[in-house]
Formats: sequence, C-alpha cells, structure tokens
Amino acid sequence: MIDVEIEDEAWSRDLRDIEALVTAAATAALAAAQREGAVVVLLTDDAGVQDLNLRFRGKDGPTNVLSFPAPETPGDHLGDIALAHGVCVREAAEQGKTLAHHLQHLVAHGVLHLVGYDHENDADAEDMEGLERVVMAGLGAPDPYGAEQGDDG
Repeated sequence: MIDVEIEDEAWSRDLRDIEALVTAAATAALAAAQREGAVVVLLTDDAGVQDLNLRFRGKDGPTNVLSFPAPETPGDHLGDIALAHGVCVREAAEQGKTLAHHLQHLVAHGVLHLVGYDHENDADAEDMEGLERVVMAGLGAPDPYGAEQGDDG
C-alpha cells in the first residue's frame, strides 16, 4: 500500500493526478526491487524537509528527497519518504525535466533506499541507478541520468 500525504498544496496545484504519479512510481520501484510493503510519501515544502533534515540527519537545509526506513517489525511498513516542493521544482527546471518525471524518479529513488539500496560506492550506485532507469522506462519516462543529476537520497 502506498499512502500519499499532501502537506503542501503546491504539489496538487502543479501536478494533476499527483497521487497516481506517486503511487505508480513507488509501486514500480517495489516491483523492480522484488519487494512488497507499505510506504508513506509526504509531499511537503522546503521548510518541512529542512526541519526533517536537521532533526534526523543533522543537516540544516532542504534537500529533494529524504528516506526513513522503518525498523524491522512483523508488519509490512517499509518506511517513509518526504519530498520538498521548491527544491524539486528548481531541480526539474535546472535539469530540463518535467516536474512529473523528476517527482517519479525521486519517489523511486526514495523507495529503493527504503528497501536497502544505496549509492555509497560506485558498484552500489550503478546497481541502484540501473533499477531507477528500469522503473522510469516502465513509466514511459526518459533516463533520469540523461541530464544533470543531483539526488541526495
């Protein structure tokens, strides 16, 4: 189950069918990783992500996407993802991407973090980026790494 929480209405203003876009990307990422489980996606503003980034990562500034894996429990909740509207809009424009495609890429990126993928070394980054490319191609979107890339994860 993918639960989409819209805290900043700018997301809904800028993207019709925002919940469908998020759900499709998260579902595709889980399928690519051959995993099942529940994910909560929070669509918020830069200040909201900046607060989370400071509280949980000790970094004082907004970023595009944050992933919070759930502790192992008997339930199926994999974790939470938070996305900052302003950062995502700016990045999409800078990278020549549509906001919809950038959002979907960041959701997929965040979900892959929730299920254990990372990009701490070149081999892991290559694996993760390969899955992201598969997900995005399946969604009918261009290669997310075909343009300048700036995901923090």
